[in-house]
Amino acid sequence: MKKLSFFGKLVYGLNILMSVLLLLACIVPFTPLPSFSFLSLVVPLLVIFNILFLLYWISRRKYLFATSLVALLVGYFVLGSFIEFRKPIKLEEDKALKIMTFNSLGFSGYGNAKNTDDQKGIVSFVRKEEPDIICFQEFDDRRKYSGDFDQFPFQYMSTGPEGNKGRVLLAILSKYPIINGGVLDFPDTNNNAIFSDVIIKEDTVRIYNLHLESLKVRPRMLKKERSDRLFKRLRYSFSKQQEQAAIFRQNANDSKYSKIVCGDFNNTQFSNAYRIIKGDMRDSFSEKGSGYGKTINFWHFPLRIDFIMADPEMEITGHQNYDLQLSDHEPVMASIKLSSKK
Repeated sequence: MKKLSFFGKLVYGLNILMSVLLLLACIVPFTPLPSFSFLSLVVPLLVIFNILFLLYWISRRKYLFATSLVALLVGYFVLGSFIEFRKPIKLEEDKALKIMTFNSLGFSGYGNAKNTDDQKGIVSFVRKEEPDIICFQEFDDRRKYSGDFDQFPFQYMSTGPEGNKGRVLLAILSKYPIINGGVLDFPDTNNNAIFSDVIIKEDTVRIYNLHLESLKVRPRMLKKERSDRLFKRLRYSFSKQQEQAAIFRQNANDSKYSKIVCGDFNNTQFSNAYRIIKGDMRDSFSEKGSGYGKTINFWHFPLRIDFIMADPEMEITGHQNYDLQLSDHEPVMASIKLSSKK
């Protein structure tokens, strides 16, 4: 350090900061402390910064590259990779269930523009892709009576407990019979979760549709809002997500059926809420996805916050992300064999 110039010391100081933040991000999935949870949103950035610092010090032939190297190795073994280096795998058409999750933004159109072309585009897209089951978050209940989704004769939707009309509408639309449905009561929030028990051939599967607490952060607000208020609001949202994940996990543990989970988690795969929900389930993107897996752009920064998961006895045979601008979210679909033993 003594031989470093002022600029070199400044660079190394920033290097230490980025490495420490990446190491702190490694404990986020395992701790319920919401104060650290914001790091789950920026893990890819922290990895990129540390790679740049690593290359910089190697090019300068300085042993200081070890700082970022250690952080990157720990991050890889604890958090895993956020990029899947495999060729895209086509969704299996035969002998597999095709299930889709999509936050449709109330069919209001991309950018809340009330664009009727986007509304029609969602309907056309679903008809073209032909999922067997689709889980909508922020669904437009008028679609129930429009005939837009008549290809799904079995439907379950709910705004949550009676008397709370502010709940975000969730819908599970199925080509297979739904024999039971229910609501997970997320207290003191407009977000919610529902489930349906679906008979698929000889099996009964519980399908969950989750919409975890929104961060309520808009790019235009960031310039106006005080940082302490923003941080306090984020802490509250992360705390609610963990509470909601625990409510889901209790219901899932009590269910006698095999489970498939779809939803908008409003957080990434590096969060504590994701880890609680996932348990021993399989993430369709981790199993069969390709590339980065972006499902939303937050202030031009890509994030993967929409997920499909299945119980370990099921086999995920395909995963597909769709680069569409019909909502602020992008849809995701997976093909799943109900039992890997079959």
